[in-house]
Amino acid sequence: MKIHNTTGGRIFDAANYVFLSLIGIITLLPFIYVFAGSFATEAEITRRAFFVWPEQFSLGAYEYIFSTPAFIRALVTTVLVTAVGTVVQLILTVTMAYPLAKRNLRGRQLIMSLVVFAMVFSGGMIPTFLLVKDLGLLNSYWALILPAAINPFSLIIIKNFFQELPAELEESAKMDGATEVGILWRILLPLSKPVLATFALFYAVGIWNDFMSPLLYLSDNSKWTLQMYLRQVTASSDLLGTGNVDPNYIPPEQGIKFAVIVVATLPILIFYPFLQKHFAKGMLIGSVKG
Repeated sequence: MKIHNTTGGRIFDAANYVFLSLIGIITLLPFIYVFAGSFATEAEITRRAFFVWPEQFSLGAYEYIFSTPAFIRALVTTVLVTAVGTVVQLILTVTMAYPLAKRNLRGRQLIMSLVVFAMVFSGGMIPTFLLVKDLGLLNSYWALILPAAINPFSLIIIKNFFQELPAELEESAKMDGATEVGILWRILLPLSKPVLATFALFYAVGIWNDFMSPLLYLSDNSKWTLQMYLRQVTASSDLLGTGNVDPNYIPPEQGIKFAVIVVATLPILIFYPFLQKHFAKGMLIGSVKG
């Protein structure tokens, strides 16, 4: 008899469901409060310490931030850097993982040892900054992309995935006259959608949420990303521009902070469900064999 069919097993399962549901609700409460606060009036935010539903809906905070040139510029910059950075990082990771999947590649073990070493140890903030400076990437968007272009963990997983694919696929393609690039582009990549979707999400989230790189490498505030704008708004009362609003208009300071947090978080929450079906499969696939 299975334990889940017993009375004690069913009680245990029910208690687990209740406990995990409470933990989930507690975890979601801060996000719900921020989301509700972004639609509330400044007076309500000041008067009520916590709420999950505003008494009076107001779009003042969103109207203000979307009329502010600095916010629009930061949002567009973040979207473009995330899109370009994700594509560049995937291309570089895949093109390095594919040859390392060849067991007859000369120097493969040495390269893999260096990859594992890089996964465990890093140069640190100061050496990385000096390298970016010597490469002439300071105050450039490439400084947000290239230093973390190849993640060792992602590289190993994708490399293992390529190794697990049947060798007959490549052999038959070579018999038909396909080149290595053709095999990678026409055969392996279409079969790699789950793992590529997973690490595309990882790369995109990492670039979108990256705060330290813009802080270190971008000195021109006109190139700031959304995370830098969010930091400036939440750390001070400087809202980086007045926007196309009445000069006598007093912006809802707390509501603007909430609205910027929502806009900075919402895109990832929207795109994640579309990639969720590939997420678990992509994480597990290729992670067994070395």
